[in-house]
Amino acid sequence: MYDEKGRQYLDCINNVAHVGHCHPDIVKAAHEQNQLLNTNSRYLHDNLVDYAERLSKTLPEKLCTFYFLNSGSEANDLALRMARQYTKHKDVIVLDHAYHGHLTSLIDISPYKFRNLEGQKEWVHVAPVPDTYRGIYREDHEDSVTAYANEVRSIIEQAHTRGRKIAAFFAESLPSVGGQIIPPAGYFQKVAEHVHKAGGIFIADEIQVGFGRAGKHFWAFQLQGEDFIPDIVTMGKPIGNGHPIACVAATKEVAEAFAATGVEYFNTFGGNPVSCAVGLAVLDVIEKEHLQAHATEVGNFLMELLNQQKIKHPIIGDVRGIGLFIGVDLIKDQAERTPATAEAEYLITRLKEEYILLSTDGPGRNVLKFKPPMCFSMEDAKFVVDTIDKILTDMEKQCLSQQETSSCFT
Repeated sequence: MYDEKGRQYLDCINNVAHVGHCHPDIVKAAHEQNQLLNTNSRYLHDNLVDYAERLSKTLPEKLCTFYFLNSGSEANDLALRMARQYTKHKDVIVLDHAYHGHLTSLIDISPYKFRNLEGQKEWVHVAPVPDTYRGIYREDHEDSVTAYANEVRSIIEQAHTRGRKIAAFFAESLPSVGGQIIPPAGYFQKVAEHVHKAGGIFIADEIQVGFGRAGKHFWAFQLQGEDFIPDIVTMGKPIGNGHPIACVAATKEVAEAFAATGVEYFNTFGGNPVSCAVGLAVLDVIEKEHLQAHATEVGNFLMELLNQQKIKHPIIGDVRGIGLFIGVDLIKDQAERTPATAEAEYLITRLKEEYILLSTDGPGRNVLKFKPPMCFSMEDAKFVVDTIDKILTDMEKQCLSQQETSSCFT
């Protein structure tokens, strides 16, 4: 990226510009379709059908009905409506510190937001994040998968004792705002079993992490295993490389129940010819430039470099990730794993002075989050980690000279 003075910045966090800022193929697709036609989706256009067909090939066959919208927030709001219509229930289970969008309905199911606003609604239930580094069940637990899933089962049982019924379990496939978390494999399957038994459905929010970012798979929920298929998948952000487009993919059963209301679902701009042309171009670039394989290769290299820094710098407590979705958990001490919030803020400020854009997430705002455009290179990875090494070394020298045991950066 470049600022108004032409200075170049390395972008390590922009998962919206999925295949790269202003990718010429994306710009060309939008421009060419704009020259032909752009109108609302009451007018049928081949791009809509072609795009839905292409997108369907990336998903399990069971997810066969598509709704196109303009943003991830719209997608999640629609998914919530569909879940309630299908199940005839109201309540929702979400993961702690989750963020699902800015609409009123989504603020209500986003602990990251509602804890600082009007608080938790009676129909919202919050489950622990399946974080095996700093969560309630950690890497030394004999079966953290079952333990975390049983927390969801307990929530369902408690809700039932109060006469409440579960419509959906709503979760990011890889919790991002919660601290760049990689749920242990098998967790979603066990949760889905409990939720389905209670008459609810499973909604996978792929808005931050879909479209090959995980590298190994096109969708992050597929990391859980081939036997796991959500009832609804929501998409946004990277789907249009910065163009406003989003999508909800649902099973036939859920879609038919939603249609049975007799109230037409219509979105003026969702699925318009230009948006679909852009969506098709994004899929073309991912395939043509082998960006899934690239994410795996560069992501593994970046993880390797960061783990080397973990050995060198005690402030790095954990390095976790998959593909180009990586978190670096900064801590004050190894025993308590206290979040190094001030240090993390100082580090990203120093990085910006070095023309590197990085940010923090997690409840303690202490997790460095890597979600760069998928064209992020080996050279970029090395440059970032070398710069982090230099800054952390300077920070350690500064603390040593001040002879302080507490934070030097508050």
